Amino acid sequence: MSVGVDPAGLPSPVSVSSGDLHDASPVDAVAPCGTAVSVAAQQPVTFSERDRRFMALAQAAAEEARAAGEVPVGAVLVRGDEVIAKGFNHPIGGHDPSAHAEMAALRAASQTLENYRLPGCELYVTLEPCLMCAGAIMHARIARVVFGARDPKTGACGSVVDAFANPQLNHHTTVVGGVLEEECGAALRSFFADRRRASREARAALKNGSGAADVLKNNTPIN
Repeated sequence: MSVGVDPAGLPSPVSVSSGDLHDASPVDAVAPCGTAVSVAAQQPVTFSERDRRFMALAQAAAEEARAAGEVPVGAVLVRGDEVIAKGFNHPIGGHDPSAHAEMAALRAASQTLENYRLPGCELYVTLEPCLMCAGAIMHARIARVVFGARDPKTGACGSVVDAFANPQLNHHTTVVGGVLEEECGAALRSFFADRRRASREARAALKNGSGAADVLKNNTPIN
């Protein structure tokens, strides 16, 4: 695994799923914001200043992923008002398909707290967790998950499947979606738009027989 921990006890780069360069981004189609999903009440909610503040920190982590050439998804794990860990998407640079932002934050928090279970903790992430991350969240006994943009391709909090809604599960996590949804979605849309533009430039350079190598080198394809 490629997730390190910086001197402040927070993890360095981590990752998330992504589509092909020519596919739509995960947030090309999103449900209306302000909706609680899964085990949370299926009612519109008003987001607190606290939720917005922690989601803004997750957005900052997502920008670290973008700077590293990764899909910009970030996460922070908190207990009370304390940030225990953060993580961001890093599957490409880390050569690790499981290096999603949520996984990085969970791993770092477990090391910091010296416990593989994290009861009483909340996870804030800029994109709806996938099925892999949902499973890890449940195993970690996270009390509450708050996400920003919805993912109609791989979202496991109601968009594609609802991993948290099964009443037979031995642990139930409250899930709320749509916090700073527009801002989180805009960051992803911008990233995928840049990648599609780079792909077009690379194809044009190949057609012209010049400059393609530099274009491709500076724009790592999304797996």
